[in-house]
Amino acid sequence: MFTPEEKEAVYKVIYTRRDVRTFRSDPIPDDTVMNLLSAAHHAPSVGFMQPWNFVLVTSDEVKQRLAWAADKERRALAIHYEGERQDQFLELKIQGIKQAPLTVCITCDPTRGGSHVLGRNSIPETDMLSVACAIQNLWLAACAEGLAAGWVSFYKKNDVRDILEIPPHIDPIALISIGYTDQYPDKPILESTGWEKRRTMDDLIYHEKWGQS
Repeated sequence: MFTPEEKEAVYKVIYTRRDVRTFRSDPIPDDTVMNLLSAAHHAPSVGFMQPWNFVLVTSDEVKQRLAWAADKERRALAIHYEGERQDQFLELKIQGIKQAPLTVCITCDPTRGGSHVLGRNSIPETDMLSVACAIQNLWLAACAEGLAAGWVSFYKKNDVRDILEIPPHIDPIALISIGYTDQYPDKPILESTGWEKRRTMDDLIYHEKWGQS
């Protein structure tokens, strides 16, 4: 189905993708943005519920308000760490949300598809898991397009709902800042700064039952 070169390209983008925090302000062509959104929209979803929406933010004013929400939560979370760990946490940059020409809020509608969605009746979280697949597709597509993406992972959901006027039953799952960068890291930022190490695969794989190597 795929040539060796095509397969190699898929694995290359998987292993190259990084969470990036520094962006240039260069605009992203509209057709490229649509390529990213189309890739996200073609993600798998349980029961084919497609629970996602995409709020595109390019206004400096709105980006400033989102950055405020993220920074407020970052400072609140810092109390959970002490000493060097707290310093490392506070050094995590959120200005990328102001630098990047585009931030996408990817949401989850838990009512999409009605009250009986194949799979969701048994495992309600499958709607959010489906949105996670869309996020991954968008991120990989961005990497393939030569773009960088950064997942802003701390904010109060109600702050984002208020800023983007999102209905109360809709979950703002992710804020993804997207743009071009001059600083694409070879390793994940949290790995290179010593926050965490990549785990060894042999320690994560069991056979037939939990704990059996």
